[in-house]
Amino acid sequence: MTMAACAAFVFPGQASQKVGMGLSVYNDYQSSRMVFEEADATLGFPVSRLCFEGPAEELTKTVNVQPALVATSIACLAGAREVLASKLPTPAFLAGHSLGEYTALVAAEALSLADTLRLVRERGRLMYEAGIKASGSMMAVIAFDRGPLQEVCDEAGVEISNINAPGQLVISGAKDRLEQAAALAKERGARKLIPLNVSGAFHSTLMDPVVEEFSHVLDNFDFRVPQVPIISNVTGLPLINGTEFRNELLAQLRRCIQWQASVEFMTSHDVTTYYEIGPGTVLSGLIKRISPDAQTINISGVDDIVALNEPASSA
Repeated sequence: MTMAACAAFVFPGQASQKVGMGLSVYNDYQSSRMVFEEADATLGFPVSRLCFEGPAEELTKTVNVQPALVATSIACLAGAREVLASKLPTPAFLAGHSLGEYTALVAAEALSLADTLRLVRERGRLMYEAGIKASGSMMAVIAFDRGPLQEVCDEAGVEISNINAPGQLVISGAKDRLEQAAALAKERGARKLIPLNVSGAFHSTLMDPVVEEFSHVLDNFDFRVPQVPIISNVTGLPLINGTEFRNELLAQLRRCIQWQASVEFMTSHDVTTYYEIGPGTVLSGLIKRISPDAQTINISGVDDIVALNEPASSA
């Protein structure tokens, strides 16, 4: 099997951001600089400066962080392609965690960078508004099985919103109900519960108030056939034609993110190496929990790209 058939590119979502992200590739690689320049021009404000300098409070706002993360991940991919050329394999699949699925659309050439930035800016705005209309939040649940957690959710009136890896689940719901769910889960053996710093109960039915408006937003975008199959967040199966994307992105707002199923599908289809492209190492950690034999490679800045470009040492 060729190297290309064994690789997948994966793109991080919200919570992977940090001030300073993308700065090294912007400084060193022309292709990366062009990505940030296009992002600034498209959005009409210096999102690049927000990535490089913060402040963190502004960067982490949902409406800002979504285009910022897409721009940074695509800038990292552009820099890697510029420097590594054929050393960077052609992936068999692309996948992204929540927001990262939009980055995958750009990487697959299913949607232009400019259109994707406009789309996620609106997505971020609407998700923030949904959080105001139906005050909610999210909570990570560590070392607790899905079956017992579903029982807790049914009792407390919240929902499982992310199945990230064995022993790493996330629930969403109204804040008072999340507190009730946390107490029940802890009482029944959950090792740790971590409130997430988000502005709403994402990937749950509390996003319903903005689904119709987001549907109208999506009507303004034309999706092309992807050059590489993208693994759906909602089903964990490939999306292979442009007509599937609209329904996927609409469902993704209010339905559980099936990251574990996505990685299991790719691994079962001979993927052995996962390149996490963009800031952070969250996905690499999850992939190792799902598929311990997988190799994970991070491309988040110049140092990572330089290391990949070094000749392999002889034994």
